[in-house]
Amino acid sequence: MQFKFIQAQDPRFAKVSTQKSTVPKKSLEITKPFLFEGNFVGYMDMYSDADTVAKYLDAHDHWFVSCAHPMKVEPLGNNGYTLIVGRFSSFGYEVEPQVALVFHPAQNRVYTMHTVPVPNYEYPGYEVQYDAAMELQEITPEQILGTKITKVFADQESIPSMVTRVSWQLDLTVTVDFPKFIYKLPVSLIQKTGDHLLSQIVRQISPRLTYKVQKDFHTGLKLPMPPKTGRTLQKVPKLSNSNDEQAA
Repeated sequence: MQFKFIQAQDPRFAKVSTQKSTVPKKSLEITKPFLFEGNFVGYMDMYSDADTVAKYLDAHDHWFVSCAHPMKVEPLGNNGYTLIVGRFSSFGYEVEPQVALVFHPAQNRVYTMHTVPVPNYEYPGYEVQYDAAMELQEITPEQILGTKITKVFADQESIPSMVTRVSWQLDLTVTVDFPKFIYKLPVSLIQKTGDHLLSQIVRQISPRLTYKVQKDFHTGLKLPMPPKTGRTLQKVPKLSNSNDEQAA
């Protein structure tokens, strides 16, 4: 599956306020912020044509807040939302991330989302950068269900001629300015633990959100709910590790 990404407006991010360290790189007193990254891909199947799915996604003000629960969500402007993701901790350091997202209108059936600064909020030593894209592709029910098609649509008067697969890609980066005592730990341990925690957060939130969106869409149209195979989440390797220099 190839993604056709649309060039969105240049996102603005709240920068972590730090000073350049004059301490040698190999010193245990390095205070350079740590960069944790996660790159994910997945899809969710929607049992209707792409135009119907697009109409539903465009009206995100009717479904996003309820489907994102239990995350605390507040509308931001016409196309944005502020979210409190939850409370997470590692190495005794606790953070409750807040992030503001903007949904851009679809272009050629591709939606893009990115972070913007949370209004009137001082980031307590971290920065979140979220860039995502969703692409709508029509396929036949037989392509995704095979011999299970009659079972899935057993209670329907007819089987739809087309269904829509919403394929998505997410690039998530979190920069954290840890307290100084954290930097006494091995760089590799901090990196491994932080990357793992980031993946845990995504794996905790994404499947739940996907399921709720599918349920809301299909229930509203009185369509059968896709099985678990109708939604996926996969972490993909990142191209580089921005903290490698710090460990050198």
